[in-house]
Amino acid sequence: MRVLAVIPAYNEEECIEDTVQMLQRECPDIDYLVVNDGSKDRTRSICESRGINVVNLPINTGLASGFRTGMKYAFSHDYDAVVQFDADGQHLPEYIPHMAAAMSDTGASIVIASRCVDGSRLPGARGVGSRLISALIKLTTGTVITDPTSGMRMFDRSMIERFAKDFDISPEPDTVALMARKGVRVVEVPAKMRERQGGESYLDLPHIVGYMARTCASIVLFQWFR
Repeated sequence: MRVLAVIPAYNEEECIEDTVQMLQRECPDIDYLVVNDGSKDRTRSICESRGINVVNLPINTGLASGFRTGMKYAFSHDYDAVVQFDADGQHLPEYIPHMAAAMSDTGASIVIASRCVDGSRLPGARGVGSRLISALIKLTTGTVITDPTSGMRMFDRSMIERFAKDFDISPEPDTVALMARKGVRVVEVPAKMRERQGGESYLDLPHIVGYMARTCASIVLFQWFR
């Protein structure tokens, strides 16, 4: 299986080099592409000076558009699977082979690295929101996903084509719910994740609440019109 790690990056000068080095060290057979989403810091210059495989977007377009750029690259280069991989060092490459094996063994189109499949719970407001999203996905699709907000997801060739050609899907829980409702198989593998290894996340409490509200509304209401 030819797997491409797509690494969306926005203002990740403190993490991007270490993240790529960790990925190459742990998974030397996995290709990668950094999508520099119009960063205003040194992310672009670091990637270019270190010989990192990068595509630079001229302005910040957001995660969905940045990830679709990576999917278009994967589609045009005929990859079998893409793994969504954070630039901030939270995701651990050691789980990528397990995700690929699960995809091969189960025929799943989406594999999620789950922090909760073993019964663990995420703390704080993010954990409450994640459990609410899990409940809504089960209610609307019948699919049990214990960690819908995990950003480490693997997509098969059919999903690569969807992302490359469709304009209204994103690497978010509402898209996972939509695909599950359409009969796409989704499985989870157990995983651990680290804290952000540098820089600052934009996800403070107001942003978390807004994100969860939009996601829940999309799952409950808008996906029925897609």
